[in-house]
Amino acid sequence: MAPLESGSSQPFFDSSAIDGPFDIYECGTLAGTRVVPDPPPLPGTSYGKQRASRKAKETRCVHVPEEVQDCWNRLFLEGYQADVRVSTDDGSEILSHSCILGIRSPVLRSMLEEARVEDGLRNILISGVPSQAVRVFIRFLYSSRFEQDEMKKYALHLLVLSHVYSVQSLKIVCTDQLERFFLAPDNAVDVLQLARLCDAPRLSLICTRMITGDFKTISLSEGWKVMRRANPSLEQELLEFLVEVDTRRQERAKRLEEKKVYLQLYEAMEALVHICRDGCRTIGPWDQKLKGSQAVCKFPACKGIELLVRHFSACKMRVPRGCANCKRMWQLLELHSRMCSTPGTCRVPLCRHFKDKMRHRSKKEEIKWVLLVCKVLGSKGTIDSVLKARKISPLKPIGA
Repeated sequence: MAPLESGSSQPFFDSSAIDGPFDIYECGTLAGTRVVPDPPPLPGTSYGKQRASRKAKETRCVHVPEEVQDCWNRLFLEGYQADVRVSTDDGSEILSHSCILGIRSPVLRSMLEEARVEDGLRNILISGVPSQAVRVFIRFLYSSRFEQDEMKKYALHLLVLSHVYSVQSLKIVCTDQLERFFLAPDNAVDVLQLARLCDAPRLSLICTRMITGDFKTISLSEGWKVMRRANPSLEQELLEFLVEVDTRRQERAKRLEEKKVYLQLYEAMEALVHICRDGCRTIGPWDQKLKGSQAVCKFPACKGIELLVRHFSACKMRVPRGCANCKRMWQLLELHSRMCSTPGTCRVPLCRHFKDKMRHRSKKEEIKWVLLVCKVLGSKGTIDSVLKARKISPLKPIGA
């Protein structure tokens, strides 16, 4: 008899071979899988202390008193004691302070060191964006403040300025604003290209996920058509990523289906022991009082196992490779024997017989059984089942 294949996702019962419905589940679906979060770091570790210390420092930096921010904002608006004149493409001029600009941006510091001086003011030019966007940019350098309507209007320009002038805090703000208020299927491709040029990895990832999540719609947009002509390598990269995401999704679905089968096997083992040891409703050992057909059983696979046992005891097909359901019963009995830790007192039929038979199997076949047992035990997800599965090594067959 060949063992159950551990990688198979096929149900292990064939209800068409016997009369009446035959399913180890009385209910049709399984509960959804739980998403377990990563555990926190152990208390007292140096890693935890470093994280707590760094978080405390960041908190102290973020909570700046309102009065201080008001002072920096007024300094920008009034231009008191300004020593820098910032010019824009349309001829507008913004008075600023070299010490503020130089501290917030290393690029601006370099520009100020080489700037020409006229009328006691250093002159620098910020071009390529609207003058109002430059004004919002410089105000942010002073007080980290901005008006929401201005940010919505100039978020893309400010992202470019934050990258060109190396202002990481503004880049973080722009990424957040674009993600929350601006990003949409019709502009996802354009924002993705800009995010890649401006070295904004989070924004790039968000755009990529939006494209792969709604590819049919976005692939028909004007931005996608322009990107295909101007940047075919990016199109190829996105298509490869889409294939990779789809492959991962299929693999995940396959793993969930396999886990469902292993969980069915685990519950079938529980129901088999329950029937042979305690009895249930209309079937059980001779020395146990049956509960009757109206009793409610807590084992979901009990009804299917009961039908299988009754069929196994009455089946007349005694030829090699005969009844498929009888083969399943033999396999379930052997699987139980491999999972059973008390063969001396176990009341499941043939438990000790299969324990003795293990010693005569080939190493290759034995490893298949061991892997199956580990996966069945691990499917339950309890601490006891996981610990029991870890004790079973595929390199050392059971009963060796």
